[in-house]
Amino acid sequence: MPPHFLSSDNRVILISGANRGIGRVIAERLYDDGYTLSLGARKPESLEALAAGMDESRVLTHAFDARAARSAAAWVTSTCERFGRLDAIVNNAGVMYPFDVESGDESRLDEMWEVNTKAPWRLVRAAFPHLKQSGAGRVINIVSLSGKRVKSAGVTGYAMTKYALDALTHGIRYAGWEHGIRATAICPGFVATDMTAAVDAVPREKMIPPQAVAELVATVLTLPNSASVSELPINCVLEHTF
Repeated sequence: MPPHFLSSDNRVILISGANRGIGRVIAERLYDDGYTLSLGARKPESLEALAAGMDESRVLTHAFDARAARSAAAWVTSTCERFGRLDAIVNNAGVMYPFDVESGDESRLDEMWEVNTKAPWRLVRAAFPHLKQSGAGRVINIVSLSGKRVKSAGVTGYAMTKYALDALTHGIRYAGWEHGIRATAICPGFVATDMTAAVDAVPREKMIPPQAVAELVATVLTLPNSASVSELPINCVLEHTF
């Protein structure tokens, strides 16, 4: 590890939506890098296969329902009771439903707000005292390029919630800066996971591999307080800006 870079030793990372897709790949990568992990999913039994291959002294699995207001605080409390500290959060859990200006079920929009925006905020709020105590707390929000631009009418609702998550990231940067907390919005386009299984705009073999997202998460976690990265857009196709 280069001088001033952060080691994984004893650092505890909380990852939401760790049971599949990007979240699972991030969890596997960070475990291999030596971190201690607290893994959350709405159905904790869906984490059993992943945790079975890990040292039980370095992993906690916990129920986390992003739709339930009290779930975040309960998970953070259990994590700190088990490991005595919390150094970083990877807000990965998310949902996407079609919703545009003229059509779409408003209850689906409400669910996207709960899962994509309010749940990350609840986790960060509950964890903030512990991130301050760390002195090098990190918040990594898996946003989306849909949080940077809108490419079609059908993603309007999803984009609204992801733009807000990007805004939350910057708010965290300001709120936590003097305490050593750094926040990063990772904004990928199409990632080759089950969430994009029905997408035909880009061939699957040309989509972003989830391992690339995990690589960026791992890199950001090692950066010192003096090397803050606020946003990382990732794309698999050529766009005017991204």
